[in-house]
Amino acid sequence: MTTVNVIMALTVGTLFATGFYLLLQRSLMRVLLGVVVLGHGTNLLLQTAAGPPGPPPVLGTATAAAVTDPLPQALALTAVVITFALTTFLLALGYRSFVLVGHDEVQDDVEDRRISTLTMPSASLDEDHDHDDRVSREIDDDAADDEIEAAAR
Repeated sequence: MTTVNVIMALTVGTLFATGFYLLLQRSLMRVLLGVVVLGHGTNLLLQTAAGPPGPPPVLGTATAAAVTDPLPQALALTAVVITFALTTFLLALGYRSFVLVGHDEVQDDVEDRRISTLTMPSASLDEDHDHDDRVSREIDDDAADDEIEAAAR
């Protein structure tokens, strides 16, 4: 039975934590770096989980228990291809955003913010509070519509 090297486990954990932190940023370049770091962390995790290296899995050269498992290597190759595809897509997205807007910051979605401010009236509210709530929602809707029109200009 093999044991996982503690240093490798900490390295993989650090790579995943850094990658997820970068994915949560608003800059597309940081998101791109987060995807790349997560890809490297995934490859390292797969190779660490595969265990120590052994002889190639060729028939007649070694016992079945001593050969290297080819599945983690195939999964690592697949992870490399997926990371490369996501990297090229995010590079194109960042470039397009920079050409159109002048920066790569992800902007707030005004319509999403407007929908999130809508609240359902509670059944326990009396008529006066229900009316006040409807009026405040109409005012919020008008303000959100003004923001949408301003963003469209």
